[in-house]
Amino acid sequence: MSTQKHFMELPHYDNHNSPVQGFILLLSVLLIGVVGLAIVTSILLLGTNSSRTSFTLEQSNHAKAIANACAEEAMEQIRDSTSFTGSGNLSFSRGTCSYTVTSQGGQNRTVTASSTVSTIIRKVKVIISSITPTITVTSWQEVTDF
Repeated sequence: MSTQKHFMELPHYDNHNSPVQGFILLLSVLLIGVVGLAIVTSILLLGTNSSRTSFTLEQSNHAKAIANACAEEAMEQIRDSTSFTGSGNLSFSRGTCSYTVTSQGGQNRTVTASSTVSTIIRKVKVIISSITPTITVTSWQEVTDF
C-alpha cells in the first residue's frame, strides 16, 4: 500500500544557500562599495582643494616679490635723482606692478607699490627718512591699502 501526500512539500534550504543570506551578502557588498566610493571621492576632492590652495599661495608669493621689486625700482629712481617724485610701472612674465614716490618734506619719502598676479594683489609701503648720502629705510611693510 502506498501513501499519498496531499500537501505540497516546501523546499528545504540548508543554511548555506538561503535566499535571505544571499540578499544580505548582496546588500553588504553594495554598502561596502558605496562607502569605498565615498572615501575615494573625498580623497580626490581634498587633493584638488590642496592643489588649488598651493597654486594660490604660489601666486601670492610671486605678487609679494613683484611688489618688493617695484619698491626697489622706486628707490633706484630716488638714488638716481634725489628730487624724484612720481610713479612708474613694471611688467614681469608673471604679473605687473606700479609704484609711487611722494615727498613728505626734506629728505623724507614714501614709496607705495602694488602688484597683481592673476587675481592676487599685494601692496607694500616703504618709508624713507634720509636719501643722502645713502637711502635710509625706516619702515618696509606689507599693507592692505595705502
